[in-house]
Amino acid sequence: MKGKILAKNSNWTFGGKVAKKFDEHIKRSVPYYIEANNLVLELSDFFVSKNSYCYDIGSSTGNLLFNLNSRHKDKKIKFIGIDVEKDMIRHSNSKIKQNQKNLKFVHNNIEKYRLKKSDLIISLYTMQFISPKKRVAILKKIYDALNWGGAFIIFEKIRAPDARFQDLYSQIYNEFKLKERHTPFEIINKSKSLKGILEPFSDAGNLKLLKTAGFIDITPIFQWVCFKGYICIK
Repeated sequence: MKGKILAKNSNWTFGGKVAKKFDEHIKRSVPYYIEANNLVLELSDFFVSKNSYCYDIGSSTGNLLFNLNSRHKDKKIKFIGIDVEKDMIRHSNSKIKQNQKNLKFVHNNIEKYRLKKSDLIISLYTMQFISPKKRVAILKKIYDALNWGGAFIIFEKIRAPDARFQDLYSQIYNEFKLKERHTPFEIINKSKSLKGILEPFSDAGNLKLLKTAGFIDITPIFQWVCFKGYICIK
């Protein structure tokens, strides 16, 4: 089946052949993924300005930055995607046209990459794959890189505040995946492959992290059961 990705126990990766199937897979795995991307495009109008920088952390196949570039093509903004997977970066860079020299995709770890002062930084379903012990330092780095009045837009999978709600979250999400024609085997295989790799926090946990990093002005902009988006303004 198109978009089908299988992985070994506790060994999920976005490398290898995943890049070629990623766009189809993510649409069938994350509810309202396209709508979340479109929301980022709408919100970007309020923050990006001429000659500024915009970063996408965990840029995967680069679609969001290509769309942002098209939307703001007259502002001469530097759009930079950062991803730890070489295959994702190779795939993204292969799509850059000659008149898109302000677009760049970099193979690097956000812990090591030096961010320039920017007006908008984006992280869509990326932080949840970073070791919890490293998240505060990375979020602090993002906060420090933003210009005053700049925005950080983050979407994450979230855990429920207690076991009963978590059971509701899990069952509704599994129903979504079945409706998207994932087989029960695929659902179980994916869950097993993500053990120890995907570590989502609760809504309260994410807010605490963001505030610890320095953000004060934070508001939710999206939620579908166990997926939530926030905008944080410096």
